[in-house]
Amino acid sequence: MLTTKVDKVETRRVSRATKDFRFMRESHARAFVLFVALLCVLFIAGCRRDMQDQPRYEAYEKSEFFADGLASRKPPPNTVPRGYLREDGQLYTGKNAAAGGAASGGNQRNAPNASASQNAANAASGGQQQQQGGAGGNSASGGAQASQSDPLNVDAFPFPVTMEVLVRGKERYNIFCSMCHGATGYGDGMVVRRGYKKPPSYHEDRLRQERVGHFFDVITNGWGSMPNYAPQIPVRDRWAIAAYIRALQASQQGTPTDVPADKRNQLEGGNAEHQGGGEGH
Repeated sequence: MLTTKVDKVETRRVSRATKDFRFMRESHARAFVLFVALLCVLFIAGCRRDMQDQPRYEAYEKSEFFADGLASRKPPPNTVPRGYLREDGQLYTGKNAAAGGAASGGNQRNAPNASASQNAANAASGGQQQQQGGAGGNSASGGAQASQSDPLNVDAFPFPVTMEVLVRGKERYNIFCSMCHGATGYGDGMVVRRGYKKPPSYHEDRLRQERVGHFFDVITNGWGSMPNYAPQIPVRDRWAIAAYIRALQASQQGTPTDVPADKRNQLEGGNAEHQGGGEGH
């Protein structure tokens, strides 16, 4: 019996120790979970504050940190913002170097709009010029009118004009220009037929003799009633449109002798077939 009592006491002691161990383990587990939860709450709260109330300056806000009190800092002298290194002034302005193209076009942030002063003069005189061109069409007065554009406009394209350039120019012209200037450049686009002011025809002598830089400048800065298209049309696309305008002008002034010899027979054969078909009718 003594042995049985000892066994019972020992059993109770082991059971009590097991319960104490389990209690301690569960307490530690709860404490660990609570600690992790507290860390997560602090982490989330910190992120929430940084994302909702970031330490930043608003535009033109005053700053006590800088000596001049301006939070918006001026760029260091002789630096060029990324994307505005325009060393080829003729490409971005359509002007010769004497007009500040190559000299200042590379360091001028708004190089495509460098002709703002000229555009103001265009607005004053361009409206009358367009009115005369639109009313006169290919009349003698329209053809005899001297060019009033900037004489420093370039007279050559800044890159080779290939068939790909002309195809691109035609596509962009049909999208941005044909509604006013018409599909063939006579100023008879759909919005003009609906009452919008008629632009001058590209085929009058004044514009046929105009420098190509003029067309680039007009697309970039606007002219008279025409707004500028610099935000909508990239620089190279403006040149592509100018190249296509030259193609339109050539198409209305060409003769059979302008066609290459290997293509001339096809042209003459097509005309003969067309005339024969007309006589048959």
